[in-house]
Amino acid sequence: MGSEIWLGLFSGIAFGFVIQRVGATSADKMARAHLMIEGDIPKFMLMAVILSAIGLLGLETAGVANTRVLPTSLVATGVAGILFGIGWGFCGYCPGTTWAAAGEGRMDAVFALIGGLAGTAVFAHLHEYLIPLLYDPFNVGQITLVDWTGNRPAAVMLLVLIFGLCIGAIHLLWKGKNGGQAQ
Repeated sequence: MGSEIWLGLFSGIAFGFVIQRVGATSADKMARAHLMIEGDIPKFMLMAVILSAIGLLGLETAGVANTRVLPTSLVATGVAGILFGIGWGFCGYCPGTTWAAAGEGRMDAVFALIGGLAGTAVFAHLHEYLIPLLYDPFNVGQITLVDWTGNRPAAVMLLVLIFGLCIGAIHLLWKGKNGGQAQ
């Protein structure tokens, strides 16, 4: 196996371990996060994006990674976001946490995983019809923070600043809501 495979495997196992430890494999804890009762999972998610952005910048700077930014389609992204939210609301898991929870043996996650795989299969079969219908007419091109800031380090710093402020706000606002204790 190539080094990319090993790096991906190690990263996936490490991320699965971390999401299990933070409690993201618990549908109940996810529900408490969505109800703004417990902020551990949203803070973890924002921190994961921050660390990923910094890591990706480092890998790109070292010449190890190369990213490809796909064009943005407002309607396709909106429809995908709605479907993602509905699925998350019904099962209490996002796609990554579904795999981790199924790996723990949670039967509700196993059924959510089967539903996700069925939805993926349906999309794969309808893909050639959906692209011209939902994606192409509403394509607005590539939109990135780099375009707005002028360079990658500034974009990463902006993302870190904004998401760091969001983590702080979650900590302050949600802690005040329930005295800092999970209910």
